[in-house]
Amino acid sequence: MTSPSRFIPALVVLTALLSACPKKPAPAPAPAPVNQDSIAREQARRDSIDRARQAEQASAAERERLARERMAAEQRMVAARAALTAAIYFDLDQSDITGASQATLDAKLPLLNANPGLRLRIAGHTDERGSDEYNLALGQRRAAAAKRYLTQHGIAENRIEIISFGEERPAQQGSDESAWSQNRRDEFEIAAGGDTLTLPQ
Repeated sequence: MTSPSRFIPALVVLTALLSACPKKPAPAPAPAPVNQDSIAREQARRDSIDRARQAEQASAAERERLARERMAAEQRMVAARAALTAAIYFDLDQSDITGASQATLDAKLPLLNANPGLRLRIAGHTDERGSDEYNLALGQRRAAAAKRYLTQHGIAENRIEIISFGEERPAQQGSDESAWSQNRRDEFEIAAGGDTLTLPQ
């Protein structure tokens, strides 16, 4: 019978040899299976977020464009009303329409033509010099001169009424030429049809 003590050295040698052998690397774990449904859902979510962001940007740009257009339209309307109501001025004791006054009256014509229901009231004024009767008559001549200019340029007479206040309603207080020159004037008021204006093309 073989003695166990003979096998111990052989066993030690065999263990040492086995320990010295290089170990096989452990196999790499298999990659997790790709879930195409999850990828598609994530891509759809991202696409949806992008579309929502683009739609919001487009909506904001459209709101800004509409706000700009609205502001521009309001500014044009303010300018149109200012043109219709712009005063004209006269020289001392005169009712003749000056070159500057012609330009002011000419700016009213396109608006009057574009708004056939629009009616104006022209009020003639004077400075404080002269009698009440003289100034009332002078104010009437000044208002009539502006009306005549407009009717000669195609505006129907029944769309314009005139009145004179003489010296009763000064635009500027004072008894010097700087005040008097502001008081020798015709003022224009929209009497009817001015709630909504059509702007000329």
